[in-house]
Amino acid sequence: MSPHLSLQSVSYCYEEGGPQAVRDFTLDISQGEFVALLGHNGSGKSTVAKLLNGLYTPSAGHVLVSGMDTRDPKHTWEIRKRCGMVFQNPDNQIVATMVREDVAFGLENIGVPTQQMPGLIEQALKSVNMTAFATRAPHLLSGGQKQRVAIAGILAMQPEALVLDEATAMLDPSGREEVFETVQRLNKEQGITVVWITHFMEEAARCGRIAVMYKGELVMDGTPKEVFSQVQRVRDYRLDVPPMTRLAQMLINQGITLPADILTPDEMRREVLRLAHQA
Repeated sequence: MSPHLSLQSVSYCYEEGGPQAVRDFTLDISQGEFVALLGHNGSGKSTVAKLLNGLYTPSAGHVLVSGMDTRDPKHTWEIRKRCGMVFQNPDNQIVATMVREDVAFGLENIGVPTQQMPGLIEQALKSVNMTAFATRAPHLLSGGQKQRVAIAGILAMQPEALVLDEATAMLDPSGREEVFETVQRLNKEQGITVVWITHFMEEAARCGRIAVMYKGELVMDGTPKEVFSQVQRVRDYRLDVPPMTRLAQMLINQGITLPADILTPDEMRREVLRLAHQA
């Protein structure tokens, strides 16, 4: 089975002859995967996001979305319909004065007949638990609610994949949680492929797979436990690890026998209780 999203030896330069923002980058993502893309500022994460959506076309290599090459202009609109993007600042994505109208905006852009729109809008708002806010003015919503409206606007176009570029970076903890849980549920219930770009390691720990970028290249790829258990290597790439992984490493350095791949408070609690029972 061919990958749903595929970057094949991709390089990208913002200026001809300039430095490469992405260099010889290869990554295959299967249908329904939930992949966190990590990297320090300037590592090339946002460039990869825009390459996946066809906003940029590679200087070298190929980007395929459902088998369609982003370099082929006849596929551009279909690629952007199938692979939706959510950006960092929700206010930059709100274009209408009513939630329902904002969700309709993308449908209008792709030429969906007017009579088909109400059902698609209703279903999209229902998917992100925002039906009750359909007639609300977006500027009265919280940051997390605005991002859910932005996601609804993409869902109305019935995408197969979502690329979220630091979509929780400007939100408070409760807003971050509501957006992450919404996307996680869409992934599980509807099988939508997710590329989740974040600098919050505790979010990455909840994804199914992690890809790490450094200076435009893919340098690590594996499950959260496989990646975060390599604490020093992750730090060498100017990233941190989840708090519980960091605590486990400190305790291991003090001679306490713990797994190096602890990610969550629940896992730490279980290991501490196990040690207590052995004492």
